[in-house]
Amino acid sequence: MSRRTEEIPQNEQKQDEQEQNEHGPAAERPDGPAKPSSERPRPARSWAEVRHLLVRLHFYAGVLVAPFLLVAALTGLAYTLTPQLDRLVYGDQLRVEHVGGEVRPLAEQIAAARAAHPEGTLASVITPPGPEDTTRVVLAVPELGENQRTVFVDPYTAEVRGELTTWFGSTPLTTWLDDLHRNLHLGETGRLYSEVAASWLWVAVAGGLVLWLGRARGLRARSARGVLLPDRKAKGVRRTRSWHAATGVWLALGLLFLSATGLTWSNYGGERFGRLLDAANGNAPALNTALPGSDAPAEDHSEHAGHGGSGGAGADPADFDTALAAARGAGLGGIVEVTPPADAASAWVVAQTDNTWPVHYDRVAVDTTSGEITSRTRWADHPALNKLSKLGVQGHMGVLFGVANQIVLALIALGLTAVIVWGYRMWWQRRPTRGDRPARVGRAPERGAWRRIPLPALVLGIPAVAALGWALPVLGVTLAGFLVVDAVVGAVRRRRTA
Repeated sequence: MSRRTEEIPQNEQKQDEQEQNEHGPAAERPDGPAKPSSERPRPARSWAEVRHLLVRLHFYAGVLVAPFLLVAALTGLAYTLTPQLDRLVYGDQLRVEHVGGEVRPLAEQIAAARAAHPEGTLASVITPPGPEDTTRVVLAVPELGENQRTVFVDPYTAEVRGELTTWFGSTPLTTWLDDLHRNLHLGETGRLYSEVAASWLWVAVAGGLVLWLGRARGLRARSARGVLLPDRKAKGVRRTRSWHAATGVWLALGLLFLSATGLTWSNYGGERFGRLLDAANGNAPALNTALPGSDAPAEDHSEHAGHGGSGGAGADPADFDTALAAARGAGLGGIVEVTPPADAASAWVVAQTDNTWPVHYDRVAVDTTSGEITSRTRWADHPALNKLSKLGVQGHMGVLFGVANQIVLALIALGLTAVIVWGYRMWWQRRPTRGDRPARVGRAPERGAWRRIPLPALVLGIPAVAALGWALPVLGVTLAGFLVVDAVVGAVRRRRTA
């Protein structure tokens, strides 16, 4: 055996001893009585204490927040399969029996849909995504609330293939899985779970990266192999930690992406992000839907205009073909949604809804009387911040890059699940094993590291944490709760040992 291979375990042994100190007194040694305050030496401030503080933060983030992350990972994994599940469950509605022939006018398809389902009002029509797909005629039915009734029509025969209760275009199964991932079917209260997960995910990932890279600065880190690959020769807790950390490194970029994009449409953090978009003029450009010469100008800011609305109550089905023809002539290809006007002074809206890369989100307002385009917004003109947000959401949902996107998300979800399991296993492996002081889990890292952090770090760190707490309210509130509980527990323990 070479001298190099002999030194690696020795170096890691020293790091294990250092980490043992970070986790407080040795697990096998009972705590002695606390010294009187007059006998305690004043703690020396050191930048090394920043690492000790990160160890404690990462530990509690893992122990307390990991259950939320595990639920988010498993429900997200289920959601990534929704395109295939939809095809399996709703294939009769979503697909035609035979591809080919001339596509019937939208007016004829709408007439067939309304004959089968005369209830509600005509909200919009969505053209087929592909030649094997059906046209969707969306009806606004008051009894359904924010949901819609979507009638699926064969574009070649104008035959009604079925109907589903949808939510902004999503099938019942996709909507159910989306609600499960978003709020566990608990409404607005349940959304706190997903926001806790998204708020703390980046903290756990960033802290874990710092700790692992700092720990791996020894002999194993002279090559990237020591950081990116687990140590298969290690045993016990070192082996588990190696798999936990190395897997986390590979997942880090994807997890940070999911954390950031998840926060953009969360309840409280998303509201802060909306303020940022407003302040930075980062919202999508508004489409002016006012007809030329109308008294009151109208601007359509909604990306879901027409869903669940009642503007199509008196719309002529033939005008759908006129609006679609004008939009096609203006260059809007692919999937489009045609929405009738809200009133006589407003124009029809035709919007591209192609969420797969390269995305297409151009929109036009059409005066069906003259067949002219009265206003247009182009995806190329959207602010950069709006583009990043829009693309990030589609990537988060597994839509942006199709099947490849789904596979990547599934691997991230499975990897995160494994990292969480390994984390809890490490906690169990560090438990005291002496017969006179058995325990089911290991000790928490030593508290009080913040008292030994250099003053410059505190002066800069406290305002930074406060700013993060404002930008991410759920992170700030839960962090404050952790600190209060930790302080109370520490006070109680000190009183018992006094």
